[in-house]
Amino acid sequence: MIGLARATGALAQLGLWLAGIGLVLMCAFVFAQVVSRYLLGFSLFWAEPASVMLMGWFIFIGAAVGVKEGYHLSFDVGLMVVPASWRPWFHTLSDLVVVAFGAGMVWFGWQLAARAASGVVPGLGISRLWDFAPLIGGGVLLVLFSVERILRRAAGLRTRRFGDMDDAADGARDGTGAPGRAEAMLERKE
Repeated sequence: MIGLARATGALAQLGLWLAGIGLVLMCAFVFAQVVSRYLLGFSLFWAEPASVMLMGWFIFIGAAVGVKEGYHLSFDVGLMVVPASWRPWFHTLSDLVVVAFGAGMVWFGWQLAARAASGVVPGLGISRLWDFAPLIGGGVLLVLFSVERILRRAAGLRTRRFGDMDDAADGARDGTGAPGRAEAMLERKE
């Protein structure tokens, strides 16, 4: 599990960097489009489709990383009324729903991409397949990260969830602890 945690952690870190770079590039493209259109009197024909495509990438990659890190919102009202021993089962059920959703993104995203592949994105001159690539990529990451969460829970390892006050996984509330190594993140539940 340590090797899997390191690999998916590195993939999530890379995803965050790519999403951040995509967000900055999208903002730069939109700014350049506004400046060129309103100050210079001509339009950058590629800026809008490139910005929309980048937005798809950083949204779907960011959503998948949010699942891995346990930062997505959750509905915990039901968990308050069930015995504590049932809660891991409900968390796993939630992760299974996310796996199914991610698989649906991959399946239907692939079908959409295959149907649109013969078209061309105006302004970019590339296949419309690339309009749906973020959907497929994000779905693959959702499945991967959710399966990792299920495997961690099955092995009895700590799995962060939205609202945890211990982001560093060192046993201390936020802002009071030092981040640890991957082995520290895999400590057994208390």
